[in-house]
Amino acid sequence: MSDWHLYMVRTARGALYTGITTDVARRVAEHQAGAPRGARSLRGKGPLELVFSAAVVDRSVASRLEWHLKQWPRSRKEALVRGDVTLPDIV
Repeated sequence: MSDWHLYMVRTARGALYTGITTDVARRVAEHQAGAPRGARSLRGKGPLELVFSAAVVDRSVASRLEWHLKQWPRSRKEALVRGDVTLPDIV
């Protein structure tokens, strides 16, 4: 199984944040706690909800997928969360 994961969390106001990590539960807990290891853009925006997570091949693929998802419009990200679209094949 892969050590890297792509994940999305939803803020209390409904914004979606995309990231990569080797431990999704730990990373979401860091975001939820705020400082010092959580993403600065998520501080004070909780509670946070993990809405999507997918294992990926390696860090390189995870980074490329993260970049691609950050380019997507909100409607497509929401479709991914619902399961209506899938991640692009990037290897």
